[in-house]
Amino acid sequence: MGRRGGEIQPRQWLMALLGGLCYYGLETTFRGYSHWTMTILGGLCFALIGEMNEYFPRDMALLEQGIAGGCLITGVELAAGLVLNRFLGLWIWDYSRMPFNLWGQICLPFSLLWVAVAMGAVVLDDWLRWVLFGEKMPRYHLL
Repeated sequence: MGRRGGEIQPRQWLMALLGGLCYYGLETTFRGYSHWTMTILGGLCFALIGEMNEYFPRDMALLEQGIAGGCLITGVELAAGLVLNRFLGLWIWDYSRMPFNLWGQICLPFSLLWVAVAMGAVVLDDWLRWVLFGEKMPRYHLL
């Protein structure tokens, strides 16, 4: 998993930072604003999606990786939302007006969007690892 003795390695910190900055930029572009905590959550999700290759077959279809990543993002979003929005009262996001929402913290439309975002994250992670660390660039198949 790229860890020695349970410690997170510098390349994982770098990937989390780059992923967090990308997510912050993506959210600012489409939503018009973001919150600094989204950099941390986006980076965490990006790093975890990048680590999926350690647990899933390398030839796993991109759509399957996107579904797994979308589920991961939805789970992180629920946990973070319960802490940041409900417990701390920050109300960074509120999906209570969205269909099929749970406590206003997650909803089906955004969970489906996270599948597409996760697919992009898989490709971006692989590309960054190729450029920065000389890792082999995988071949993708959608299904």
